[in-house]
Amino acid sequence: MNILTTATGDFTLTRFPEHPREQLRAWDAADEYLLRHLAESGVELSGTVVALGDRWGALVTALAAHGPTQISDSYLGQQATLANLGRNRGGADGVTLLTTRDTPPARIDVLLVRVPKSLALLEDQLHRLAPALHADTVVVGTGMVTEIHTSTLQLFERLIGPTKTSLAVKKARLIFSTPAPGPARGADPWPLSYALPGDIGVASGRTVVNHAGVFCAERLDIGTRFLLQHLPVRRGPELVADLGCGNGVVGTAAALGNPEAELLFVDESHQAVASAEATFRANLPAGAKATFRAADGLAGTPAGSLDLVLNNPPFHSHQATTDATARRMFLDARAALRPGGELWVVGNRHLGYHVTLRRIFGNAQLVAGNPKFVILRAVKR
Repeated sequence: MNILTTATGDFTLTRFPEHPREQLRAWDAADEYLLRHLAESGVELSGTVVALGDRWGALVTALAAHGPTQISDSYLGQQATLANLGRNRGGADGVTLLTTRDTPPARIDVLLVRVPKSLALLEDQLHRLAPALHADTVVVGTGMVTEIHTSTLQLFERLIGPTKTSLAVKKARLIFSTPAPGPARGADPWPLSYALPGDIGVASGRTVVNHAGVFCAERLDIGTRFLLQHLPVRRGPELVADLGCGNGVVGTAAALGNPEAELLFVDESHQAVASAEATFRANLPAGAKATFRAADGLAGTPAGSLDLVLNNPPFHSHQATTDATARRMFLDARAALRPGGELWVVGNRHLGYHVTLRRIFGNAQLVAGNPKFVILRAVKR
């Protein structure tokens, strides 16, 4: 089930990190459709080929002979890409891996767009890439039918040029855009900022900065709001991690509540890490200590180094619903916490995180709850 068959060969692909219990494929029908179109239509790939949003490296692995550039917001996605290139191509030689925060190529001859879940991220990235397109640039997007909406096509039309779609094949569709000379794109609206509400403790009224694609970029989500209303009151020098930090509002609130704390902001999204740093800098004095890291959770954090971990774990991986990410976050937290250190988690009540925490920590205390969310505290013994 892990072999992608294309016109250029068969490729064994996996996601990162690999989950023995959850064999989710590292590609789907949208990737297959795009690769088949490139082979059958004879698109010239000798120039600068850019694959935007290539989720697990399927596109650049299949096209590695053409020296493509991958632009991705996902640290995990790029680790998967490196692993897949190593497994199938002997390494990443000739392939350029960029993040959504890096400067894109100055000229793009073929732009391949894997439509992201976030329309805002697509908007921001098309704004960034459009100046590098020219009249002969081939622009092809791809996605599952459920991912491509009228608003998606309108973005391509407004930011690139005339746009049309293909027929659906295996519930996937292609998007074809023709670069127009000097379209009136307007300014990129991202990042966005908003003021926090006044009932969430030390962070009340503070400014939050959100780069495109960050979860709940236009308002405070209700789970985070609930956690902010019940953050632990702590004093003294300690090392606190905002794990899966998003826009960094939770870690920023912890720093505001305890000025002696040193913060670690971690997320697998480069856009999120940039947002967290901007939020922190907007609200803390210049001397406040913090580290910002795009990473695979707390992997690489020294064992027994953390005093407190704050976590609002995701339970989706693209279209798949899974608790695998939460389990790994909890395991990472236990390894990184010192004895007596605490993990505070907010989650939907129905997810049953208390059961998982008891298996991993041997304990889980309910701090607060409402009909939708619970806040749980686990202590490393």
